[in-house]
Amino acid sequence: MKRFALAGNPNCGKTSLFNLLTGSTAHVGNWPGVTVDKKEGTYKKLEEPIHIIDLPGIYSLSPYTPEEVISRNYILEEKPDCVINIVDATNLERNLYLTTQLLEIDVPLVVALNMMDVITKKGDKIDVEQIEKKLGVPVVPISALKGTGGDELMKRAYEASNTPRKGKTVLNNSSLAHLIGDVTIALEYENVENPLFHAVKLAENDELEVNDHAKQSKMVEDFKKTFKDDTFGTDFEAIVADERYKYLSKEFKNVYTKKEVEENDKKNKKEKITNVNMTKSDKIDKVLTHKIWGIPIFLVILFLIFHLTFSSNFLFLGAFIKDDWVSFANTPFEGIFGEGGINSPGVVLQNLLGLLTDSITTWVGNGLASIKGCPEWVQGFICDGVLSGLFAVLSFLPQILVLFLFFSILEDSGYMARVAFILDRAFRKFGLSGRAFMPMIMGLGCSVPAMINTRTLADDNERTATVRVIPYFSCGAKLPILTAVAGAIVANARVGNADIITYSMYLLGMVVAILSILLMRNTTMKGEVPPFIMELPAYHAPQFKNLMLHLWDKTKHFVKKAFTIILASTIIVWFLSHFTWSWKFLPDSEIDNSILASIGQLLQPIFTPLGFGSQLKQWGWVFGVAAIIGLIAKENVIGCFGTLAACIAGVAVAEDETGITYVQAMIAATGITVPALISFIAFNMTTIPCFAAVATAKAELSSKKKFNYTILFWLATSFIVSTIIYLIGSWWWTSFIVLAIAAIVITIIVINNKKQKASAY
Repeated sequence: MKRFALAGNPNCGKTSLFNLLTGSTAHVGNWPGVTVDKKEGTYKKLEEPIHIIDLPGIYSLSPYTPEEVISRNYILEEKPDCVINIVDATNLERNLYLTTQLLEIDVPLVVALNMMDVITKKGDKIDVEQIEKKLGVPVVPISALKGTGGDELMKRAYEASNTPRKGKTVLNNSSLAHLIGDVTIALEYENVENPLFHAVKLAENDELEVNDHAKQSKMVEDFKKTFKDDTFGTDFEAIVADERYKYLSKEFKNVYTKKEVEENDKKNKKEKITNVNMTKSDKIDKVLTHKIWGIPIFLVILFLIFHLTFSSNFLFLGAFIKDDWVSFANTPFEGIFGEGGINSPGVVLQNLLGLLTDSITTWVGNGLASIKGCPEWVQGFICDGVLSGLFAVLSFLPQILVLFLFFSILEDSGYMARVAFILDRAFRKFGLSGRAFMPMIMGLGCSVPAMINTRTLADDNERTATVRVIPYFSCGAKLPILTAVAGAIVANARVGNADIITYSMYLLGMVVAILSILLMRNTTMKGEVPPFIMELPAYHAPQFKNLMLHLWDKTKHFVKKAFTIILASTIIVWFLSHFTWSWKFLPDSEIDNSILASIGQLLQPIFTPLGFGSQLKQWGWVFGVAAIIGLIAKENVIGCFGTLAACIAGVAVAEDETGITYVQAMIAATGITVPALISFIAFNMTTIPCFAAVATAKAELSSKKKFNYTILFWLATSFIVSTIIYLIGSWWWTSFIVLAIAAIVITIIVINNKKQKASAY
């Protein structure tokens, strides 16, 4: 099977093209030895199937980031049958910089000129034939977003793959042409593959090439002794980059014709003014990236997303409608669409899934009860243990998908790139560039890919600090904890609104992240903030197919996790809560004598400062146990409550798709207070993340020492934040003590930094 590799800049539409070509055949793994995503799929519309490999988005083939090394090594060492270079037609010269490097490799190459729909819509024109003539490789206009041109692209790529191609360079007229030619000949003499590419990289003093070709590297050093350049001196890398851009500017300045509009000056009819139309993206950016209103608008959008996902009083219409309008009383759909208000789309979908899972549990329970001689413990294990815990987690899948859908829309539309831009000014004050925001916001979906994305950050200290705070941007796995506990608080204490509490907890995580970064970048991880240069993509409507593929991947991941790690954890919790150390089976009413209870009672005092420790009643240990089990997978917390609820309540607890009933059972049994419940949420949000995220952090951090300190950092932060919340929530006057301690710490840091600056001079 032939292999085609997709290569291109970030935001060039590479992922959209990959989805267009591969569809449901796509799957994601990791590149060997690293945790960067490896996307693969199959294109099936040619005379033979084609294996498609989506390389990481890169700006060049220089070995500065892991993504660049991966893409470079794959093309050079794995030798794909063809490389498809996706080029953003709206940013032609910048995207073609990578193309000039790919041209130097002995591999069949086809250029996919993407976003041609945007060019046409603007009224601009691109001379595709002229580009193809200048590059000497096939150039195919496409629109990955609209799904056009993909088949023609693959047809041209297939034809190109049948003919070997010799690398060529655009540096033939540069001051380094003679050097590159000599080094190329020397490499050819030694039978080095892709000699031209390696020769150019040796001229750039590429670290990987210098190590691999020491003899030819000496040729470069000898050449430097005789070389003179008034602009860059002997910085050959800068010279090469400058020559590439000069070539692109000269050769491609006339291939892109922008539509110009002539307007008559209203005051002077004889004078004509020529100007370029302001695009829709420019007009939208005047509002969304406003230096004052940009961040407040983002916060409002964030609130609307949470409101549409979690609210049981959509648009706060509960005061204006009657219950019988939407309650469907005395029907199977009672309460599904609203009760005391209209449910948000997220809650409606959650309730519908809950209706299905309740029916399954009832059907299984009745089936087991009808079996003559079926032991009671078997019924309890299957219904109260396995199904109750598993469905308590699965019921949150609709809301997780709705939340993920909204964030995918914001990202695919180009808005998230704007958020990074407007936050750069604020982040820079805390010691981070706006680029660090992208991995953080990805943490709202899952911490694992978010941590992987920190590889795009140039500074090691900035990367470490970002990895540490990513878990504070609560992922979908923490959503069940937030909504279930928040809902129980509102139901029991009649305090606040569930979606506002949930939204506030997300904001708390972001505040903790910023304060943590501020602390790290002013103490143990000082360093200059690297410049943040980012090209903002034009706004466009997300493609429905791509959004559905994203949701399908998320669903597969969540369901797989539910039926493996979470199911195993639920079974273990049920067994530990129904057996003694001597493996004697215990009925529900005696689980305070179980293995789980003894472990929980041992751990319970640790959580006393946080409000859910020794001060609670007999069953207080369940909160500590749930938090510890949550280290495996955060969904386990509510799954654990679902498994133990009936035992602790002493009565049958109805299946609950929201998890609120389970938490209410815990509140009734333990007497836990509202501040302690908020503290419990905060602890689970800020403590050590799930095992998968911990493993990713270990792989991404540069040393074992940094990883160990990161674990301690997560533990310390969660204990400090949760303790402060519990203390201030229980005794408001302790806020003055907290502020005093904070002021002392800040003063010590400022004084210490001033002393270090003074000693440096």
